[in-house]
Amino acid sequence: MAQLKSKRLRRVALIGTYLPRQCGIATFSGHLRRGIEQASHGIQTSVVPVNDIEQGYRYSDEVCFEIAERELASYHRAADFLNLNNVDAVCVQHEFGIYGGPAGSHIVKLIRQLRMPVVTTLHTILRKPGDAERRAMSGLIEHSDLLVSMSERGAEFLREVYDAPPERIRVIPHGIPDVSFVDPSFYKDKFGLEGRHVLLTFGLIGPGKGIEQMIEAMPAVVQRHPNTAYVILGATHPQLKREHGEIYRIGLQQRAEQLGVQNHVVFYNQFVSDEELNEFLGAAEIYITPYLNKAQICSGSLAYAVGAGKAVVSTPYWHAEELLADGRGRLVPFDDSTALAEAVIDLLDHPTELSALRKRAYLYGREMTWSNVGRSYVQAFTEARKRRSKRPSASVIVLAEAAKLRGRDLPLIRLDHVHRMTDQTGIVQHAVYSIPNLSEGYCTDDNARALILVQSLRELVDGKAARLPELSSRYVAFLEYAFNPERDRFRNFLSYGRTWLEDVGSEDSHGRAMWALGTLVAGPEDENHNKWAAQLFARALEPVCSFTSPRAWAFTLLGIDGYLCRFEGDRRARKVLVDLAGRLLKMYQSSGSPDWRWFEDRVTYCNAKLAHALLVSGTALHDEDMIESAAQALEWLVNLQTHESGHFIPIGSDGFFERGGTRARFDQQPVEAHATVSACLAAWRLRGEEHWRTEARRAFDWFLGRNDLGRTIYDSHTSGCFDGLQPNGVNRNQGAESTLAFLLALAEMHLAEHDADVEEPADDARESAEAVISA
Repeated sequence: MAQLKSKRLRRVALIGTYLPRQCGIATFSGHLRRGIEQASHGIQTSVVPVNDIEQGYRYSDEVCFEIAERELASYHRAADFLNLNNVDAVCVQHEFGIYGGPAGSHIVKLIRQLRMPVVTTLHTILRKPGDAERRAMSGLIEHSDLLVSMSERGAEFLREVYDAPPERIRVIPHGIPDVSFVDPSFYKDKFGLEGRHVLLTFGLIGPGKGIEQMIEAMPAVVQRHPNTAYVILGATHPQLKREHGEIYRIGLQQRAEQLGVQNHVVFYNQFVSDEELNEFLGAAEIYITPYLNKAQICSGSLAYAVGAGKAVVSTPYWHAEELLADGRGRLVPFDDSTALAEAVIDLLDHPTELSALRKRAYLYGREMTWSNVGRSYVQAFTEARKRRSKRPSASVIVLAEAAKLRGRDLPLIRLDHVHRMTDQTGIVQHAVYSIPNLSEGYCTDDNARALILVQSLRELVDGKAARLPELSSRYVAFLEYAFNPERDRFRNFLSYGRTWLEDVGSEDSHGRAMWALGTLVAGPEDENHNKWAAQLFARALEPVCSFTSPRAWAFTLLGIDGYLCRFEGDRRARKVLVDLAGRLLKMYQSSGSPDWRWFEDRVTYCNAKLAHALLVSGTALHDEDMIESAAQALEWLVNLQTHESGHFIPIGSDGFFERGGTRARFDQQPVEAHATVSACLAAWRLRGEEHWRTEARRAFDWFLGRNDLGRTIYDSHTSGCFDGLQPNGVNRNQGAESTLAFLLALAEMHLAEHDADVEEPADDARESAEAVISA
């Protein structure tokens, strides 16, 4: 965590509502995002909006992930997405009503999983919260690094009502556009209001805004100043409109008619752009906020009016008391239309005082411009990062907690790096960082792995969007080219100039090719590829019987398992299955003991594949000795690879683990995590024991940072996977083996999630399946 102090703040994500959703916080989020970028040098901002409707909204490009308001799993997935995308800080916009759960508590479950600092802006701070609101606020306070109130009164409530630590509270005002101080006459003709005094109220329309009180005041105002117009600007609140239509607005219009002021009350029923809003504000002399409730800790419309240099007449809600102090506005009692009329008339009667009030408001508002507010937030993010950096082992602790909470929160499958590493020949073997290292050429091992991945993804989604058929054809062509018909063996290493570097590859590479062929035979219908794979599988099967590598046996057994799913009656394939599985069982029985339940006297690489292959083979043969031996071996390996704190620690490749010796802790390889995920999920499916699924998740979380160093192995920027964990950090190269290991593990985890979701409706299951992959 020490690196956090020196690392420059580069990426900030905002969580809340967002435009085009018609919501004050959505508007706030848009302005704040731009203010942060204007106030900083090089900070990139993104947005994670909350959707209150199933179809969502047509967001702009800065939106990177969407949360379904009432779906708890969506919040967990958002946390995972942010963690994987190396966001440096998160800014939460909090209002009880925009998040799911009791009093919007789902957002607490999201931020408690985040590994980066969290700055939470509180748009509502209740003085007398109910139990649910108090619990939600306590969670926000506990899991936020800094809390932002937009008023001093709000900060006071945080300290006195919620016992928030004072050192973690910051007061940053509601931002405002940086507009010029203009003569209202400049804009009035645009709205047909030339020659008239203009009073304005804007914002989403609904009960509680007190608009009816100002309408009640209009007869007295019009009697004294007949050329006055009261403009009510804003759409009806979407939720109110969904539930009750336009009843409230119609009632206001009817009351204006009853009072005879219908020609002096103008309704603009629309959600206006920033430019239009500034023009409406420019045309007004007096801004009216006749709210009915004192418990309003912040009003964005009030802040805008003050910043635009409007004379404000308001009821004394909390934010108005603070913002309009020292002669910056006029306060009148709640629910008192007479007082409203008197205040407006007095200002119109005394234009000099009206002008002086406007100037005082405008000058006060200069510190509230969005660029200044953005600068204050950047300072808050920087301070929050310093605070977060002092927490020991924060990433491991948070991920350990997150693992208990997560349901279906797996990352999306992205194939960007696979496409980057794949050319017309096949997938390149190595990379320098994320750049394909062409000098190292290709290998059958990786192209076989890549073909297995493509087949796994075809079980999840329609692959056309992700160009799966194109990838499949490349890897199929590579394996066809790799097979040496004179030796009935696969070659492994191919130079970038397409020259084979050997006549016969390793036994392991041949076994992986068999595994890929068997998977292709069993996969979704592709008649040409299926026939080709079946024919080549049959020809390449015989040499395996002479192999001495247990892992080559295991890879081949997994291929045979797939092959027999399509051609169950193939006696020759079943004979090889019996032979190879019998060899693995004999190895285990010969080498295993109560304290060393393993196949060999040395635990080396791709270890879980041995138990995995014996388990599926025993199941196919209905051989209980094989099944139980495989389960014992896998249980022993899982325990060996689990740290006392609960995270996965694969056997290191720098020395491995000799019986009676000391295990190597590093280098830790992605293939070990994938092998364990795959074997544990097979055990879960075949034995029906839930703890195997838990172990699979433990191994998978190694990629996400739940490991010895607390470092994420998956690079969400490139969609590649780093080449391993070394004692001093991550190997930053992103070769094919590592990237494919991560993606194979991720694909299998997604398949397991869908298999486990037995209660999900079919349509929802299909929708979820199509959501796991990003083209």
